[in-house]
Amino acid sequence: MADRLTQLQDAVNSLADQFCNAIGVLQQCAPPASFSNIQTAINKDQPSNPTEEYAQLFAALIARTAKDVDVLIDSLPSEESTAALQAASLRQLEEENQEAAARLEEVVYRGDMLLEKIQSALADIAQSQLRTRSGAPSQLAHGMLQLNKCFGWF
Repeated sequence: MADRLTQLQDAVNSLADQFCNAIGVLQQCAPPASFSNIQTAINKDQPSNPTEEYAQLFAALIARTAKDVDVLIDSLPSEESTAALQAASLRQLEEENQEAAARLEEVVYRGDMLLEKIQSALADIAQSQLRTRSGAPSQLAHGMLQLNKCFGWF
């Protein structure tokens, strides 16, 4: 994909091409001015062309391309956007990025801590179930209580 300046240059070139083509077609198809009877006799032999349709077609093409040129010009950086302003904007974005990274690290840390608690509670439950099968039901209740505390249910 081309940069904005190249796109703008291409659009202006396209606009120039459309103007040239429009003028050429309109000159070719336009009814002649009456300079003499000879010119009128020559043009009667030529078939009439729909100049109005050509005019509307080229007007639409030129208007659309002109709008594209305006959009591209508006998307270019302003003169007020100096290197110092861009650097300040980049510094601000970098600070925001660092803050977001710190928040992410905190969330990951809390997630890891919660995972450890869950794994510990599940290990206690598994141990309790093994003990229950061997005849100690109070350990299962203790493991379930730990799991409930881990999730804040109690």
